[in-house]
Amino acid sequence: MKPVAPGTVIFHRYRGYGVITSVNLLTGWISARFGSEGRALDLNLSSDQVQHADGEPILFRIAPPARMPHARLMAMVRELHRAGYQRLYLYSWPKPSGLHWRWHLFTGPRSWMQRAWREGWYGSGADYNLNPVMGWGDAPGAGAEELASTLAKFDPQGLAQALGRDEDHTAWFEEVCAALLPDYAFSLGWDHRDGPQPASLPIISVRRGVPDYAGPPLPWPPGWARLWNTARTDLVVRTDRADAPFDASR
Repeated sequence: MKPVAPGTVIFHRYRGYGVITSVNLLTGWISARFGSEGRALDLNLSSDQVQHADGEPILFRIAPPARMPHARLMAMVRELHRAGYQRLYLYSWPKPSGLHWRWHLFTGPRSWMQRAWREGWYGSGADYNLNPVMGWGDAPGAGAEELASTLAKFDPQGLAQALGRDEDHTAWFEEVCAALLPDYAFSLGWDHRDGPQPASLPIISVRRGVPDYAGPPLPWPPGWARLWNTARTDLVVRTDRADAPFDASR
């Protein structure tokens, strides 16, 4: 299915051509403005017979779009690893509500708890639901190669720090991508109320209607067990703080 995002031109059988002004990929509701109408009209993509401008139906219920970006990010990171940027890492963890997952790309030393933060290199599924872009000049629905290209243009200095070899992590990441893409992604966080750290990597689906992951258990990243044996063990999901929306410990 073509991407659905603010700015997408659509066709409605009664209203004619219009432009999406806002979208919620979690619920399937959009707002769109038609012609000279003074206000936007709320429509449901599952029942209001909305089409793309070229007449292609928007099959939100039959072919739901990804409502979180993590699988697309994994595909991009895999492409960059293959191109020699093996010191690029993806950290993802759930928000306390469990409704959305955050993501963070970082480069340089593989330090999961002391990650370098660069503008545009992190985000949340909550933001992605309303505007399905990563935030570095990419277009909705861009493929892995396009995402990598736009990231390189957005922050060439930051991406240059990912050049180098990390063969253990790259092999692990290839294994995880082969097992999960395109419908699943991994999480490196869990809720301590569910108990101790799971034995295998937590798996999440990126779109509605996907059955629970039934593949083989996947290992945690290289060095993860040693990290948790030597670092503090409370870096799990606890409470949300409005003053620190991207606190790495949450």
